[in-house]
Amino acid sequence: MSWFGREKTEVPSAEEALPGRAEPLVTPELHAVFGDRRIKPPFPSGLRTAVFGMGCFWGAERLFWQTPGVYSTAVGYAGGSTPNPTYEETCSGRTGHTEAVLVVFDPAAVSYETLLKIFWEGHDPTQGMRQGNDLGTQYRSAVYYADDQQRAEAEASRESFQAALRTAGLGEITTEFAPLREFSEFYYAEDYHQQYLHKVPNGYCGLGGTGVSCPVGVLPTDS
Repeated sequence: MSWFGREKTEVPSAEEALPGRAEPLVTPELHAVFGDRRIKPPFPSGLRTAVFGMGCFWGAERLFWQTPGVYSTAVGYAGGSTPNPTYEETCSGRTGHTEAVLVVFDPAAVSYETLLKIFWEGHDPTQGMRQGNDLGTQYRSAVYYADDQQRAEAEASRESFQAALRTAGLGEITTEFAPLREFSEFYYAEDYHQQYLHKVPNGYCGLGGTGVSCPVGVLPTDS
């Protein structure tokens, strides 16, 4: 089947994806909210990174930069096949990427588990290839883990939150889980997208959670 006969809710294969480009997009080095903090490596020693997809990345990024213990944030594209895609390419559905947020955090000040709680509660992870009125593969829910420890914590939190969703009469989690094997698999978005809701305080934010609280610090039980 040709690409143009497919829906934007289908992730293209690597062969079908747009070719992209070898060079990264031009983006700022410093965070618009934090001023002297970098949004690109190198970061100070001891900090960790996490990458999440929650739908429109403007509102998702703001959730995390407002979180104590978070050093820096950036928005970009992850989970697809096209290297260094543009926003327009990602929105075409032909890169395989979802809109993603890079969170740089101090694990001594905020745990990865706490970031997962913000992730789960900050959007609806049961909606598949959309988030609210935003439809397409670029709006899918995703966790891209950096190592086995993050994977284990993310999977445990998914089980706990799924149990809470079922108790509330809601659906099954559709969140994509995948390794972020190399940092370059997170591709920084264009300059104007970075910290967008700081630059445009009344800008669009399509995020909406389920209203269900995600348990933390509790091992999931079989259901």
